[in-house]
Parts: sequence; structure tokens; C-alpha cells
Amino acid sequence: MSEVIHLSDEGRFVINQGEAQAVLAYELYDTSCNFNNTYAPPQLRGKGLAEKLVRHGLKWAKTEGFEIEASCWYVQKFLSNT
Repeated sequence: MSEVIHLSDEGRFVINQGEAQAVLAYELYDTSCNFNNTYAPPQLRGKGLAEKLVRHGLKWAKTEGFEIEASCWYVQKFLSNT
């Protein structure tokens, strides 16, 4: 199964599959976390990887106590359902 890897020094969560990588990027501020980009390369699209990254990232941010923001439209879809 695809493992979500948190690259905290780079401000992103990734899933690697072969040579391809799906990414959820974020920026941290004093008390908030802004998820600003979600990307899945064409060969990884339609596999639910972006959703897996977003759910993992949101859970992490909530656990860490951050106020969650999303300048990425894809992440915004998940926030409106919570």
C-alpha cells in the first residue's frame, strides 16, 4: 500500500510510487498551517492518492493543534465537509 511520508523540513507530505511522487505542500505560521498545493502526476491520478495525502495532512495538523487554512482548492473541499 502507498505510504504517506512527512518531509517536515520541506513542508510537505509525499507518496512515492516508482519514479512518480504525489505531493501535499504546506506552510507553517505561528499557530496555523496553510495547505497550499496538492499535486499528483498524470500516471498517479485517479488512484485516491491526493485524497489520502490531504486526509493524512489534516489529521496531522489537527493533532499538532494548528489552525487549518487552505489556499489549495482541493484541500478546501475537505474543509467544507468537516
